[in-house]
Amino acid sequence: MNSEKEKTTALIPSVGADGEQSNVDHNNSIPDCIKEINEEDEISVEEMEKLYREALRKNDPAYLHTVSLGELYETVYHSRPPVIDGLLCAGAYILAGAPKIGKSFLVAQIAYHVSTGQKLWEYDVRQGTVLYLALEDDYQRLQERMFRMFGVSEVSTLYFATNAKQLGNGLDEQLELFVKEHEHTKLIIVDTLQKVREVGGDSYSYANDYEIISKLKKFADNHGICVLIVHHTRKQPAGDNFEMISGTTGLLGCADGALLMQKEKRTDGRATLDIVGRDQPDQKLHLVKDQERLIWTLDHAEAEMWKIPPDPTLEAVARLVSADNREWTGSPSELAETLNNGMAANTLTKHLNVNASRLMDEYNIRYENKPKHSGRKITLTYMVVDVVIM
Repeated sequence: MNSEKEKTTALIPSVGADGEQSNVDHNNSIPDCIKEINEEDEISVEEMEKLYREALRKNDPAYLHTVSLGELYETVYHSRPPVIDGLLCAGAYILAGAPKIGKSFLVAQIAYHVSTGQKLWEYDVRQGTVLYLALEDDYQRLQERMFRMFGVSEVSTLYFATNAKQLGNGLDEQLELFVKEHEHTKLIIVDTLQKVREVGGDSYSYANDYEIISKLKKFADNHGICVLIVHHTRKQPAGDNFEMISGTTGLLGCADGALLMQKEKRTDGRATLDIVGRDQPDQKLHLVKDQERLIWTLDHAEAEMWKIPPDPTLEAVARLVSADNREWTGSPSELAETLNNGMAANTLTKHLNVNASRLMDEYNIRYENKPKHSGRKITLTYMVVDVVIM
């Protein structure tokens, strides 16, 4: 059954800074989950008893939380869209390169494009607030650099700091406060890693390197943002270029992705940017420095960026729910009958559970699948995205 609402629904962030719904957290206790159940969910007595039995099991010291494949498909996980398509996603990323080859110019360029939402080369950018910790610079140098690169266009969503505390000694709290005060934060740049290492953190053990990136990754994951950490490479060649990142493999092992910047000669106006990550295919970009404006331009990519092909089921949902018809509500069977794409109701709901984030990211449609006494209720809502005014 359809429900048409003329009221505009704004996309308001519930948890995190990016306006998306939070990820499912299986570490929450069952009693907490029970307390958060909405009355309108009309959870059945059997399901409530199951939750309480699970809560009792959790009291066993030997309890290990597991999820079956069926439960995996029955759960809606809300991931977050990339900050820059094909380059940066939410999480902790390392940008490594030899000293003075142009890393700071590149991250300044990234910061500007994310804060304005302008495409970076041929890659789409999702606009948001940016904090750039330029800890090896001063404000005068930043002023001159940004003026030469981008002129005097004002951007109220790009912030700089040239001094910050260290991890474990105040930086954690500084970043938390910034994100709290700037709810649309999408990117924090730390230039450089060495400047924020904890006191006594000079020992490059695997455990130490893993732990420092782990702290930044946890912060990024908690807030659904990208933390881009600038670091150096060492001189020794390696079989795998990414093994040139200074320190141990613990840095890359914990990070969600890495960008490796290299030049054949320091005086060369060309550079390569190798990109690896958990959430994107490997890439290699060839860059050219605009010596007048100090910006990096894209000469070519060695492989065309892979894009996930269109999904006919999601496109059918997008035809059902749009700016003209903002909401649809009904049972899985009713939705399967309405879409009439030959997909059984049970298969359809699992398909939408898995692709809920894609439905939001690509079509601005929020998908909800809630239990009711009479069965499950699906709600599809077309979202109007808040625009951040610069």
